[in-house]
Amino acid sequence: MTKRALITGITGQDGSYLAEFLLERDYEVIGMVRRSSTVNFERISHIQDQVQFAPGDLLDEVSMIELLRTHRPAEIYNLAAQSFVQTSFGQPVLTGETTALGVTRLLDAIRLVDPEIRFYQASSSEMFGKVHEVPQRESTPFHPRSPYGVAKVYGHWITLNYRESYGLHGTSGILFNHESPRRGLEFVTRKISHTVAQIKLGRATELRLGNLDAKRDWGFAGDYVDAMWRMLQQEEPDDFVICTGETHSVREFCDVAFSHVDLDWEEYVTIDQNFMRPAEVDLLVGDASKAERELGWEASTTFEELVHMMVEADLDLLEGRLRGLV
Repeated sequence: MTKRALITGITGQDGSYLAEFLLERDYEVIGMVRRSSTVNFERISHIQDQVQFAPGDLLDEVSMIELLRTHRPAEIYNLAAQSFVQTSFGQPVLTGETTALGVTRLLDAIRLVDPEIRFYQASSSEMFGKVHEVPQRESTPFHPRSPYGVAKVYGHWITLNYRESYGLHGTSGILFNHESPRRGLEFVTRKISHTVAQIKLGRATELRLGNLDAKRDWGFAGDYVDAMWRMLQQEEPDDFVICTGETHSVREFCDVAFSHVDLDWEEYVTIDQNFMRPAEVDLLVGDASKAERELGWEASTTFEELVHMMVEADLDLLEGRLRGLV
């Protein structure tokens, strides 16, 4: 029997890779889109005719209830959020409404319509914030350093609360930074790869960045959606850290990206105070041993492979060799 999965945030980076992943496993994929938004289908244009789109909004619980009653998914992957950390400082209330309370509305709709639905919540390493231990694992205390991180902590705990209070199969994946050629240009990794490609092609002369010393555990989004799916195949719901276990600085990312096109990053990178966060998260690096042990999952793309992949894709994009994103 064909499984049906609902993906919120299907037009985003993770949603597009997850939709591909599920379609390859013969799922029927429902993608939730907001009626009011101008939907950008660029990331999923190549699979658009294989996905069924349905209206819904995390700000409106009634629309969630109607969506579940109409489509009856067996699995729900909640990837929709205001997901840009910098924006969350300027729009903290909107971030809370979507990234925090939106999770509650969806969980409550599941409780009312079909408590047997398996639910995946996209938690984030930003919840660890000012880290209390290195590396970070499932038991590490949270200390978020942005409205986005705070909202994600709420979404994480409300998922656990509904799991314990109502017996829902609610699982949270605490994903560390994961990137790809489909990353939005507002994120530092894609900003770097895209600007490197522009500089190489003579279309830009500098790259303006904030804190070069910030360190992150960067993996490939295509690897991480596999972990999401594995979580919902478990008999019992649980929470899992998903990461590479390696840490690299923004400076290292620049070095690898510029070196890939035979350029010296120090000749092009300028520090701009406008890109500094009010409260910075300095070091995030995870321990995915629980996921390796219980899910049989581990990252398969190296840091260098990821950076090279992103630079090559942006070179292709700027030179017009691609009609869609990688």
